[in-house]
Amino acid sequence: MEDVNANGGVVNTVLGPVPAGEIGAVAVHEALLSVVPGAEYAFDVTIDRAGIFEILAAKLRDFRDCGGGTIVDVTGMFHGRDVRLYETLSRATGVHIVASTGMGPEAMLGGYFLTPQTNPPTPWPAEKFADLFGGEVAEGMVVPRVERRGAAGLVATVATRAGMTATDESLFRGAARAARATGVPVSIRFGAEATHDLAVVLDEGLAADRVVVGGLDRKDAVAAGAPLEIARRGAYVAVADIGTQTGEYITDQERATVVRELVDAGFGDRILLSTNAIGVAKGGPGRDLPYGHVLTAFVPLLTAQGLSAQDVQQILVDNPRELLTVR
Repeated sequence: MEDVNANGGVVNTVLGPVPAGEIGAVAVHEALLSVVPGAEYAFDVTIDRAGIFEILAAKLRDFRDCGGGTIVDVTGMFHGRDVRLYETLSRATGVHIVASTGMGPEAMLGGYFLTPQTNPPTPWPAEKFADLFGGEVAEGMVVPRVERRGAAGLVATVATRAGMTATDESLFRGAARAARATGVPVSIRFGAEATHDLAVVLDEGLAADRVVVGGLDRKDAVAAGAPLEIARRGAYVAVADIGTQTGEYITDQERATVVRELVDAGFGDRILLSTNAIGVAKGGPGRDLPYGHVLTAFVPLLTAQGLSAQDVQQILVDNPRELLTVR
């Protein structure tokens, strides 16, 4: 039997460990099925699994045809993650799918994760979150009423937009401990201040190169110089909302400039790209962008900025491979 560890380690996918060298171009921050917790019980929401499969299969085949190899789903535990569906999609389309454990921000947690006997309720301690997330890597992801399935490939968590709360901090620390114990990386979306939120997970002894910081293409982050500062601290800079060019986000042209500036500063090995698209959304707003948008629409902007084919290869293939390899 072939040793999957023989060629530089493995990546945890929903179909099991895959040699890291085989995952190809990666979209590192996407959602396949996003379901607001409880939406499945609403009178006006229909969960048609066959229909959802057909929609997602078409989008994944399009991604594959654009040159994509792997989709990372960062929805975590309670926002629609459907491991059995993802297994079937991966087999049908040939696209590797890396699923995540984790949760957040505080407002999206159920009362189960708070201690109601206190006033005000206090969050679970970080160690309980660490055990929960770590179990989904070491023992497999939990599927309701079914045994555990494949191992999660990363831990994903989000801070409250107005600023990290005590519950968010417990989540971030638990995510960092789980990642450190299991060898998978952490993907965080910062709240109000990227460097502060990164410092929380690094305080748990997690190496900076095991952390992805998303949301760094927000206008406030760019104005504060956060992309360059996060790269200087050794973490990955996720330009993860490509295709969104209104509201609090910069334009794709401005994103291409940010990427070029990072490359010029010597941080080409710390850049990751994605669209944060939602394949199917139930109970909340969608983000109906092709998963291949980075490959078809954004890469030409990078080449126009003077990035070489080698630069693009590093950002789309080499960097996510290094990140997702279990260590």
